[in-house]
Amino acid sequence: MLYGIIPRNVVSFNAETDIPALDGRVILVTGGNVGLGKQTILQLTKHNPKRIYLAARTQSKAEAAIQEIQALVPSAPITYIHCDLTSLSSVQNCAREFVSKEGRLDLLFLNAGIMATPPGTTAEGYEIQFGTNHIGHALLTKLLLPTLLKTAAEPGSDVRVISLSSIGHLYAPWSGISFPDLKTDMAGSTTWCRYAQSKLANILFVKGLQKRFGEKGVKAVAVHPGVVDTELYRSTFSGYLGLGRLLDRGKRWVYTGVEKGALNQLWAGVGKKEDVLGGEYYTPVGVGGQGSRWSADEGLADALWEWTEKELEGYKI
Repeated sequence: MLYGIIPRNVVSFNAETDIPALDGRVILVTGGNVGLGKQTILQLTKHNPKRIYLAARTQSKAEAAIQEIQALVPSAPITYIHCDLTSLSSVQNCAREFVSKEGRLDLLFLNAGIMATPPGTTAEGYEIQFGTNHIGHALLTKLLLPTLLKTAAEPGSDVRVISLSSIGHLYAPWSGISFPDLKTDMAGSTTWCRYAQSKLANILFVKGLQKRFGEKGVKAVAVHPGVVDTELYRSTFSGYLGLGRLLDRGKRWVYTGVEKGALNQLWAGVGKKEDVLGGEYYTPVGVGGQGSRWSADEGLADALWEWTEKELEGYKI
């Protein structure tokens, strides 16, 4: 497919009319204080969920976002929960706080992420983009999995994990995932290569999750939102030889707004069961089969799953 040309099998999805009633549903969204996460929460709150947890690193920004959403939807049942994905102890505390408050989890949006950062590592020594975008989310999912499975076992349940990936995964290293370098800053690779690796990992993690828990009722899906006009893209391009200023001037031709950008993950989360296939990677909206050869590699998905499980085996609630 040539990106920018609408494929014939694109799904028509309107957030205002196509999101079903969410009565009794409990939802958690990482990075819900800005951009796509905030827009996702805004749209879901209009359909009567029991509770939405906004997981973010900075409390003040999260509380400001909640106030803005509740100004539009006064009954919005949103609760802030602290989660710094660069620190596995913080992720662990987030999961502990969640399960102390809730006995079910219907939708888990792994939405937060960083892009094209300078070389660096997380608190535990993982390459910063891989550690934030994959490892932090993998641990959160692992610790919340018992709650997801418990919810999935209930009659009429529809449990889903939605991971925000990117078309950028196409530019991952030649090996797909550079396992020997994951616990370094990978300074010898470009920032875009490191980012692509982390986004490929998001897709492969979903495939691994679906393979192991899909038959138990947990559906896992990865999505690309499009090139969206958010702080993430603007800050990333701002210093690139004036590119940020140029893109800002022409952004209506370059960027997708958050209202449109959030549609793919919203569809993946609440679209009809028969339409949303577990283990798939979708481009906007609902278009499958668009990944790289590495994103479809079952052997690489298994290798990443096993490597991640070994790294996270000591973490429990």
